[in-house]
Amino acid sequence: MSTIAGAGLVMMAIYLYFAPTLPDTQDLLDTELQTPLRVYTQDGRLISEFGTKRRSPIRFQDTPPRFINALLASEDDGFFEHMGVDFKGLARAAFELLSTGQKRSGGSTITMQVAKNYYLSSEKTFSRKFTEILLALKIEKALTKQQILELYLNKIYLGKRAYGIEAAAQVYYGKPMRELNLAQQAMIAGLPQAPSAANPINNPERALKRRNYVLARMRELEMISQQEFEQAAKAPITARYHGPESEVSAPYVAEMARQFAVERYGNAAYTAGYRVITSVDSKRQQAANEALQRGLLNYDRDHGWRGQGEVLPVVMQSDSQLPDAQPSVADAQSPAQVDWQATLPAWQAYLRDQPDQGVLKAAIVSRVDDKEAWLYTRQGEIRLPWSGIEWARRHVNVDIIGDPLKTAGEVLEPGMTVWYEMRDGAPVLAQQPEVEGALVSLAPEDGAVQALVGGFSPASNSFNRAIQAERQPGSAFKPFVYSAALANGFTPATIINDAPVVFEDASLENTWRPQNVSGKFYGPTRLRQALYKSQNLVSIRVLKRLGPQTAIDFISPFGIPASKLNRDLSLALGASALSPMELATGYAVFANGGYAVEPYVIDRIEDDDGQVLFEHHPAQACEAVADDLQQLEQDMQRSLGLNTPTPRCAPRVIDERTHFLILTMMQDVVKRGTGKRALALGRNDLAGKTGTTNDQKDAWFAGFNPSLATTVWVGFDQPVTLGRWAYGSNTALPIWVDYMKQALDGVAERPYQQPEGIVSVRIDPETGLLAPPQQSGAIFEYFRQENVPTEMAKPAANSEQEQQKSGIVPEQLF
Repeated sequence: MSTIAGAGLVMMAIYLYFAPTLPDTQDLLDTELQTPLRVYTQDGRLISEFGTKRRSPIRFQDTPPRFINALLASEDDGFFEHMGVDFKGLARAAFELLSTGQKRSGGSTITMQVAKNYYLSSEKTFSRKFTEILLALKIEKALTKQQILELYLNKIYLGKRAYGIEAAAQVYYGKPMRELNLAQQAMIAGLPQAPSAANPINNPERALKRRNYVLARMRELEMISQQEFEQAAKAPITARYHGPESEVSAPYVAEMARQFAVERYGNAAYTAGYRVITSVDSKRQQAANEALQRGLLNYDRDHGWRGQGEVLPVVMQSDSQLPDAQPSVADAQSPAQVDWQATLPAWQAYLRDQPDQGVLKAAIVSRVDDKEAWLYTRQGEIRLPWSGIEWARRHVNVDIIGDPLKTAGEVLEPGMTVWYEMRDGAPVLAQQPEVEGALVSLAPEDGAVQALVGGFSPASNSFNRAIQAERQPGSAFKPFVYSAALANGFTPATIINDAPVVFEDASLENTWRPQNVSGKFYGPTRLRQALYKSQNLVSIRVLKRLGPQTAIDFISPFGIPASKLNRDLSLALGASALSPMELATGYAVFANGGYAVEPYVIDRIEDDDGQVLFEHHPAQACEAVADDLQQLEQDMQRSLGLNTPTPRCAPRVIDERTHFLILTMMQDVVKRGTGKRALALGRNDLAGKTGTTNDQKDAWFAGFNPSLATTVWVGFDQPVTLGRWAYGSNTALPIWVDYMKQALDGVAERPYQQPEGIVSVRIDPETGLLAPPQQSGAIFEYFRQENVPTEMAKPAANSEQEQQKSGIVPEQLF
């Protein structure tokens, strides 16, 4: 009795010594798990996540009971009976350690592991172990078994950066825990013992043994039937690494969101479980991804095949045979010479390391015939038809490609690594293009970014061309200059002479002899016609009359920084470097009726409880509200206890009549000018402008309807020519059309309304003056009421011949 009493006194002394150092177990319920930053589209689809720990907290009641059984069978089958400490298990573990020098069985309960994971270090000392025991007893008194188990489910490390069972299910199987089968759940339940060394990716054999041990324990404890055990124990390992499961590819948007969150919240943004909800629409983002990639691939194919990829070894052996899983490749060589058993592992390893590049997928050439080839892919072997190969004529330079191919063997050989894309249900040979591009699409009513792509490859977002590439927009800038002119007395019928001109301008450093792209001169030209034909010399003369500073003062309120605008006549030709985002911002003014909105990509940020930490309240395009009326509305809301912010109206920067005039001129760019390809959309509410810079170094199309303002840029990162035949109309515009076709699907047409004070008048197309009665070839033109011509044009003796001579073609506007 004295011995027992003495031991009791020792235990009591130890408890009294450690008890004051034990933390408050109630703090466990307030613990904030380190959860990564997640970025979502406006419609709730995951774009990306950032943080060193993958975690998806799960509640006990949402955890499948079968997994709970698997975990208890593996880790602590007496969990619901003991008081937090398994003293028999501890004694058994201690005896094994003393007698064999090795730890063969664990003595830690789930409650003890919770104590260690939340409060204690991993050092192996007596004092830490004893503190763990005391803390486990304290936790059991303070929390329910379900609360303890929930803490364990969410904290335990399970390998591959996965913390908690839900994250592990996503990492290893790409599914939530509730969708896993028995074998998969048992696999995860067996991970806590050795998550790094015995997970199914790092060590499949060891993980399989551990999984089957868990299943055997479940059968022993009668948690599953014999049939369930046998079926699950025979199941193959299906685990593979699943990175953060992005539902929408928008890496450039994700990086913008990450930077915003870190600037606002510091490094806590990576661990606090914040949700960044962007303004991006998932459907439009996907359409933008595909349109830009396919457009750049089209350009790339038009300029030839630059050379073969890496050639992987093809192991040769007579009488070789392919494994049953890939019978089609067995016939790839005749006579059979390839040792597929030896060849395929290296090929499969290569393909596993090659993530898809958007529409591009990696493959290896397995067989080459005269007019076809076969590709080995992650899904098996597919046939590459001649229609997907024949484009690959040799690239000579940006303007020249080699002779037509005669056989597939001229460019392909077995073992060659290639890329392909699927078009119209068939694979097409591809290569990663050297040309780059960007697309920005804004909701014009408030500037919300609907889609943004900053380059071809979704795997590289270090340089976001949508916001960082500053390039000359060329003629896509002309609508701003023409708008300034219309606001300062010009009309769409103002006649400007399109003729050779030489400027001796000190600010331009030397003599400047601008030309039209065609190299031709068209004589007296109406302003409307000059815009849709993109005549450079007219634009220069307009700006010279207007004055560069007057134009800059008018244009900069559109959201285009005045500091970036050239203060000389080169401004008329779009020689000022702008980003695609800045150009899209300016075009949003044309789209929304004349209001300057600020583009934004972050809609709001929520914490892990759904509380809104930040919310963007953009100014909206609306009729200006008088200050006193706006104040009255705010006072009324305040008196009613409403916190809804009054919408802010964006400033009007172009009056409605000027807006309507430039709008109709930009609509003509689509109807009869350089933007005709947009007619393929079959809509009547489209307007825009092409742009091509000197030597075809940059190709643009910026266009809009009342629902979307979208800008596309194509060029090389280091400015060099795209080729003598590359223009905005055939390089950037097709991408814009492909995107808008999807983005506007189901969106009803919204015609712009003719404002009061605008009238339509019949004029002479040569002079811009009122057309005499009965004049053939007269057209209708819009004017401000006060700017209607008062002079009547003189009848021409042979107006049709004169029009042909001057290059002016009779037309009807509407």
